[in-house]
Amino acid sequence: MRITDTLVIDEAEIEERYMRASGAGGQHVNKTESAIQLRFNALENRNLTPDQKTRLKKLAGSRMTLGGEILIRAEKSRSRERNRAEARERLRSLIERCLTAPKPRKKSRPSLASVRRHQQSKMHRSGLKASRRSPSSED
Repeated sequence: MRITDTLVIDEAEIEERYMRASGAGGQHVNKTESAIQLRFNALENRNLTPDQKTRLKKLAGSRMTLGGEILIRAEKSRSRERNRAEARERLRSLIERCLTAPKPRKKSRPSLASVRRHQQSKMHRSGLKASRRSPSSED
């Protein structure tokens, strides 16, 4: 399976299991195995770097097992081939997203003018609230 021009996942690393789909569909659902479950062991893959595997684990979330396998289930279509294509595309896009490192956050400061505007608005609000208070009795 080709992910990018430089990264190719071996077909032997992807395990496909077909099963009966859940939900409505009448007799067709009860007798055909059109749903697919894709298994890909990401942690044992040699083509991905450790950083990419860490990002993939974070992106996969609950779809990754404790053993490092990514499970993707597709059952939207009544066709086995469309479900297979959808599951493979979801796996490909997941792996593709983990290849690029996120840009590091740059620390920034608010401008002096925005700090002053913020202080002015706080002083204005404070004055409004102070004007609503009943005058204190000073002897």
